[in-house]
Amino acid sequence: MDTNEARRGARRLPTRDSGREDLLYGLERRWQTIGAPASQDELLGGRARARVADYANNIENYIGTVALPVGMAGPLKVHGVAGTQSYCVPLATTEAALVASYNRGARLLSEAGGCTARVVKKAVSRTPVFIFRRLVDAESFADFVCGAIDRWCGLVNSVTRHGRLLDVEPCIEGNHVYLDLSYATGDASGQNMVTFASEAVCRAMADESPVKPERWFLEANLSGDKKASARALGGVRGRRTVAEVRLPARLVGERLHTTPAAMVNYWYAGAIGGVMSGTTGIHGHFANGIAALYLACGQDVACVAESATGITRLEMDEAGDLYAAVTLPNLMLGTVGGGTGLPSARACLDLLGLAGAGQADALAEVCAALVLGGELSIIAAFCSGDFANAHRCLSRGEPMQRRS
Repeated sequence: MDTNEARRGARRLPTRDSGREDLLYGLERRWQTIGAPASQDELLGGRARARVADYANNIENYIGTVALPVGMAGPLKVHGVAGTQSYCVPLATTEAALVASYNRGARLLSEAGGCTARVVKKAVSRTPVFIFRRLVDAESFADFVCGAIDRWCGLVNSVTRHGRLLDVEPCIEGNHVYLDLSYATGDASGQNMVTFASEAVCRAMADESPVKPERWFLEANLSGDKKASARALGGVRGRRTVAEVRLPARLVGERLHTTPAAMVNYWYAGAIGGVMSGTTGIHGHFANGIAALYLACGQDVACVAESATGITRLEMDEAGDLYAAVTLPNLMLGTVGGGTGLPSARACLDLLGLAGAGQADALAEVCAALVLGGELSIIAAFCSGDFANAHRCLSRGEPMQRRS
């Protein structure tokens, strides 16, 4: 018996039937091709093989799962649209000091009585482009589209049960017409929802327009999908969410080891630095908390590119206390669809009490509150001189030596 026959005999393939057996067949064939048993033991250990069917609609060419450590930040007290709640927030990361910093910020907000958070606007866009021979044709098409809004809304309603078309806004550039198709997506993040609906709308527009386009493309890069964009900074993509808190000077001194005045001075310096670097928005590290929360809760992590834009603002009031607010215009997240139903993601959403329909706005409020706590913590660390010390302590095990 040659080596290949021996290997096949040692690991007999399942019969290639339908459903789960078919998925297992493909899984085994891929690992035979890879031929790395040590990697297979790690990636396909535990329940990863038994759950092959659970992942079928979320990944192609499945070979296993990656385990990431999950930490907890909290309690985080949030005064949201549904009332006041305290959350234990799961964060998945491999970066030492990250969970500690967000935990410090979350507990600070709770000790101050909680922060207020609100989703103030919601919409998800697709921005197709239609190309014509002449400017006048583009103009005629734009007029046609705007005159048939009810037609496009009805068509969207026939394609999706949960999404609805909010607005159609044409933008003419030469002989091109860019359309901003804006949707409500319920409790889903909604990228696929708006893609399917927009394709149906665009096909109908191209067929029914009295002026026929030479060609059209479903997305023309105007929406800001998975990119930081100045356009969305003053508008919305996903959920535009704001969180604020007022911290007594005493609490800033006791818990953050600095003063409101020092934190405001740092904020001014950081804002100018952000302008000089060309940053979209002004903030310290939105991506850290958002990425860790998205990883834990089954969100599309690539959306961090747009979700982590926004503004942090610090002010000192007449009493010498600190006012802090964060505005996140592009939180692309949901509590249904996508990866939210996968086992570990569902467990994390259950831990928050935010799994399933009706919870997406609350999840956005938690995300904004978490980010606010993280901004206060990192700014204070720079002001107190603890930033480098904390990382040495938590990543290298060195003793914490606070500057006098």
